[in-house]
Amino acid sequence: MVFGANVTLINPLGPTTIPIAPIMKGVITGNATVTVKLWQNTDEAIALMVSKGTDFAVLPVTLGAILYSKGINFSLLGVYEWKVFYLVASKDATFTGWKSLDGKAVYTPEGKGQTVDILMRYMMDQDGVIPDQDVKIFYLPPQEIVALFRSGKIQYAALPEPFVTMAISGGMGRIVLDFQKAWGQEMNLPDRIPIAGLFVNDEFAKANPQTVLDVEDMFENSIEWMNENTDEALKLSETYLAIPIPILKESMQRTSFYYVPISKCQKEVEIFLQKLNELYPQGMPSLPGKGFYGY
Repeated sequence: MVFGANVTLINPLGPTTIPIAPIMKGVITGNATVTVKLWQNTDEAIALMVSKGTDFAVLPVTLGAILYSKGINFSLLGVYEWKVFYLVASKDATFTGWKSLDGKAVYTPEGKGQTVDILMRYMMDQDGVIPDQDVKIFYLPPQEIVALFRSGKIQYAALPEPFVTMAISGGMGRIVLDFQKAWGQEMNLPDRIPIAGLFVNDEFAKANPQTVLDVEDMFENSIEWMNENTDEALKLSETYLAIPIPILKESMQRTSFYYVPISKCQKEVEIFLQKLNELYPQGMPSLPGKGFYGY
């Protein structure tokens, strides 16, 4: 067992940097010394995980599940991002349900099979709308979608925050669907989606159980500090993000970060992954084994 261990944690570069900035800047400390590396794309994250270049990883839950099924054994310790996806419509467009988009197009961040894409396809299917046939779905970088939306060239977009706020600010559009609320109603679950979580290398975890608890504790404390000190947390993350603080601050009102250990949300995660597997097996070809939920 290692006490006061030095560990590495990889985290996506983007708005999810905000909850971990208190650790990166030394505001939150603990029994472990955590070095945070920011990854810019999934290939980079996977390379670090496969090469044992990291002990912990912050990942989309869907990506972690896919990797676990492929033998990259990082178990899910807990979920911390629960709310971020919305459908926006331009100021002159209407939305009264997915059937109202028949013959129209929705733009969403590349590529096919990302979380909001699968959610949208599932909800269209439930409403009797055939994705790609009745409603076209196009994939572009989120910054490009925002620019096209604001210039009036596209009417509908399914986006995560802070791109939602960037798209509709100044009265350029409005939110017409909260994916979290729609999912909760559909599944008879709380209005939330297990979007991203904290993962640990199984081999490391088995050898260092106390360090895992220490890092999990620091991670949860960092998120709590961010929620209690949002302005300060945004200032701490300013060096990592190229998005204006006023936009980030507004977007945080529609984003939910709070840590729930897997022991308290496993059923929700299982239902989420099962539905994705049923609807879009190309994106979620198989479900992870039980080890995914506890090393």
